[in-house]
Amino acid sequence: MTRVDYYNDPNAPKANSIAVAVSAFIQDDEGRILMIRRTDNDLYSIPGGQLELGETLAEAAVREVREETGIECEVKEVIGLYSNPKHVIAYDDGEVRQEFSICFRAAPTSGTLRTSNESKEVTWIPKDSLEKLPIHPSTKLRLSHALNRNSDVFFS
Repeated sequence: MTRVDYYNDPNAPKANSIAVAVSAFIQDDEGRILMIRRTDNDLYSIPGGQLELGETLAEAAVREVREETGIECEVKEVIGLYSNPKHVIAYDDGEVRQEFSICFRAAPTSGTLRTSNESKEVTWIPKDSLEKLPIHPSTKLRLSHALNRNSDVFFS
């Protein structure tokens, strides 16, 4: 399913749904960041997705990382809670979802990088290479908060 992200766009369609989503910021021993290149919008992102019935937020983050990247991880802390009503995601089935996402810091524990139907590229990106990549502003915000370890938990 394709998607279009609208961020602070006055011409964005009106949201008609909301769902709990999670994402995970993960760095390896060299400080590189685990990133995927999404199949639905061709942008780089940190792994994440929707909470499923019967799982905790942390379990959802671990599952999404495994599904999208092949990496097992352990959730360590909350980076931020993101609920900007001016960020909506329009899907080709007519759903227009308001952003509601919890971003976690996690540590890799095992696994081997692999792609999935949601990730056409999975890689460890050096921090100084982030500026060169096509990344949505909402993901850039999460990366900024994650890399600024002196800040409190972000919420909107």
